Amino acid sequence: MVDTDCKRKIVSPDLPTNSPKLSSKLHVTIPSPLIKLPVSSPISCSAPSSCSAYELYLRLPELKTLWSSRDFPHWTNEPILKPALQALEITFRLVLTVCSDTRPYINHREWNRRLDSLVTNQIKLISSISEEEEGVSAPVGDGRSSLSLLPQLATWHKSESLGRKILSTIDNEMLLCKYTLGLGEQNIANKPNLQYDAVCKPNELYSLKDNPYADHINNNENETLYILHQIIESWLHVSVNLLRRINTSVDEGKFGEASRDVYLVERIWKLLTEVEDLHLLMDPEDFLKLKKQLHIKTTGKNDAFCFRSRGLVDMMKMSKGLREKVPAVLDVEVDPTGGPRLQEAAMRLYARKRDQCDKIHLLQGMQAVEAAAKRFFFAYKQVVAVMMGSAEMNTECDSVSQIFMEPTYFPSLDAAKTFLGEFWSHVG
Repeated sequence: MVDTDCKRKIVSPDLPTNSPKLSSKLHVTIPSPLIKLPVSSPISCSAPSSCSAYELYLRLPELKTLWSSRDFPHWTNEPILKPALQALEITFRLVLTVCSDTRPYINHREWNRRLDSLVTNQIKLISSISEEEEGVSAPVGDGRSSLSLLPQLATWHKSESLGRKILSTIDNEMLLCKYTLGLGEQNIANKPNLQYDAVCKPNELYSLKDNPYADHINNNENETLYILHQIIESWLHVSVNLLRRINTSVDEGKFGEASRDVYLVERIWKLLTEVEDLHLLMDPEDFLKLKKQLHIKTTGKNDAFCFRSRGLVDMMKMSKGLREKVPAVLDVEVDPTGGPRLQEAAMRLYARKRDQCDKIHLLQGMQAVEAAAKRFFFAYKQVVAVMMGSAEMNTECDSVSQIFMEPTYFPSLDAAKTFLGEFWSHVG
């Protein structure tokens, strides 16, 4: 808990000897939340029947089999990179779907811009994950993919410009990696190609291109909705594996590795927000008609549709659970009396730095994850309002509102920065 009795318990961090001392009369007021929220977390899955219907619609059991298969047991990054590459390949299918859409009222120009951004950000994430690989444990070779949709996109007249730009992006973003993706990019550096087809299995992904309602729902937005959520679920699987690795790294004292991974999780939260925003480009009438056709409806006041995703709920709980690792990072036990022990340790860490920068980066990354996660749920609420009207938002989004209005997950870090800010504001 944050101790607001600053006159009695405030601690001056270890600062240069010529720095003025912090006055004992300084009083710092830390504002309390304007809205009192329940102590328990509002994050919980929808009814099991709703979650199961959502998973069957997206064919998640089959997707999970593809994500979780270990074909290269010596490749430590496989559980993280495989679903990331599969999300990218599913995005290529989204590009093909949008470019094939013949409805005259679709905003193809904006779709192309957004898809370019979405693909680019995914390639950047894949590159960042690949850059950290030690040695060349990834399966590489000389061959190129013959199954990916990207080479087709780069030659079809409706998608040629976007496809060629994607190939150029792969070249640019994979510069610092020991290998490239092998999707037809120039590869001027002549690096080995990832065995993309063996890792990603595009043919098996493509066999899942039709959802269970594709044969009897005549609505173009059905395929778009289906693909968008398959992309989301794939990245959720990546993030959960990253969060597990972060917890292991912190337990083993590998704070630099944990710091790198925690910023990847932050970027995935931002990517998920970007994917959710694509719903705003769907035709309003076609989408609302599809909502009726799929029997999508809320069953209770707090039954937000996003909580039908068990993966999203797991990612949010694990992101929030990073706060439990703060004592291990600060190397101090929590004071059972509620004293400011963690806060004081954080102030000393921020002030001293020395060889502890990895810890600072990790703590900053944890708070960045919190901010990105809360932004996701705030943005989700706005998407619901725009797509289905504010009445729907008021019906289903109470629990979503609680998430981004919750107090900070890291009160000790928050208090440490508040006191440090007050300290330096009183230094001549």
